[in-house]
Amino acid sequence: QVDLVESGGGSVQAGGSLRLSCRVSGYLYSARFMAWFRQPPGKEREGVAAIGRDGSTEYADSVKGRFTISKDNTVNTLYLQMNSLIAEDTAMYYCAATPARLLGSNGLGENDYGYWGQGTQVTVSS
Repeated sequence: QVDLVESGGGSVQAGGSLRLSCRVSGYLYSARFMAWFRQPPGKEREGVAAIGRDGSTEYADSVKGRFTISKDNTVNTLYLQMNSLIAEDTAMYYCAATPARLLGSNGLGENDYGYWGQGTQVTVSS
């Protein structure tokens, strides 16, 4: 069992920045692979960024060059630095964790993850 608690969401104007955090507690082996997902209003949840246990990263095309995923194992926290925010980034953001990913997965698919946080809202005004 692993618990994930997101924080750092809020309202920001277009062009601004936010940093989301996801605190991990419990059986840390279950969080070797982690990711950020988001669900815009009225749309399906989508993968934003993923990080492997070796620190390798993967990003959705829509956020490449603007978002950075990182993990600090000393404080058991996953981060998502979001820069140059646009209105289309408005969504509920969730962190997710799994002890292992499906073979061949890039980590951006929901089916890889069995542990989810409660979400944190990000609203970008233009």
